[in-house]
Amino acid sequence: MKVFISADIEGVAGVVTPQQGSPGNAEYERARRLMTEEVSAAVAGAFDAGAREVVVNDSHGPMTNILPDLLDQRAELVLGRPKPTYMCAGLDASFDAVMFTGYHSGAGQHGVLSHTVNGFAYYGIRVNGIDCAEATLYGAYAGSLGVPVVMLSGDDRMKAQCGPLFGGAEVAVVKTALGQRAARALSPTNAQAMIRAAAKAGVERCKTVKPYIIQGPYRLELDLTSVTLADLASGIPVAERVSPRTVAFKADTMEGVVGWIGAIGAMSATLR
Repeated sequence: MKVFISADIEGVAGVVTPQQGSPGNAEYERARRLMTEEVSAAVAGAFDAGAREVVVNDSHGPMTNILPDLLDQRAELVLGRPKPTYMCAGLDASFDAVMFTGYHSGAGQHGVLSHTVNGFAYYGIRVNGIDCAEATLYGAYAGSLGVPVVMLSGDDRMKAQCGPLFGGAEVAVVKTALGQRAARALSPTNAQAMIRAAAKAGVERCKTVKPYIIQGPYRLELDLTSVTLADLASGIPVAERVSPRTVAFKADTMEGVVGWIGAIGAMSATLR
C-alpha cells in the first residue's frame, strides 16, 4: 500500500501567526519542528495500518520547511520549488491514499491563517463555481487520478469547509479557531497522537473511501487581491477578464487548473 502526504504548516497545533510560517526567525524554527512532528505522526499512522511506502511532499511556502533529520525515517521526502503540481508533487495513480496535514480553510473564510495557495495573490479561487480551499483543489486533483483523501488535519474551520467533501475520511481537529490569528490548540503531544490515530484509521479503510471528483472540463476563476495583478494576469492571451479583479481560465484537467494557479501566483511576485 502506497500513501502520499501533502504537508502544510498553518493548520499545525501551536501555529497562529504569519511569522510562524515565514523563514528567518525563532518562531518559524519552532513551527517547522512542530510541523515535522505532526507529519511524522501521520507517517507512523500510515505504517501502523500496513503501508509499505509513504511519500511526503513539503507544501508550504518555500517548500523546504520539514526537517529531514527529524522526520520519521521510513518516509521519502519531496522538497523545494518550483515543482510539478506544487502541493501534490510526486502523486500519481499508483498511490492508494492521500493525507493532508496542517491544512486550513480557504481565502475569505473564517479560520486560522485562512488563505488559498497564495495569500498575496488570491482573495478567492473557484473551480466550476466551487469555492476552493487548498484541500478542495488538491483533493480534486488526487480524485482525478483515482486516489482518495483518507485523512486531513487542521483547525475546526478547515473541517467545516472541507470535511464534507471527503466522505469517509478522518479529520483530526488539532485546534479551534478564535480568529484569523488566534486559536485554542491541543498540546503537541495530544495533537500528534490524534493525527497518528486518524491516519491509521483512514489508511485502514482507504479501499472504501471514494475519490473526490470535480467533473471537467474546468472553468477556473481567480479573484485577485488587486486590479494591478488582474491587469498582469489578463495579459495572458487565453485569460478572460471577468471583472476588475477577476480573471478566468479554461482547463481540460485538474492538473491544468493547478498549473494555472501556480503560474499566476508566481507572476504575482513581480508586484511585491
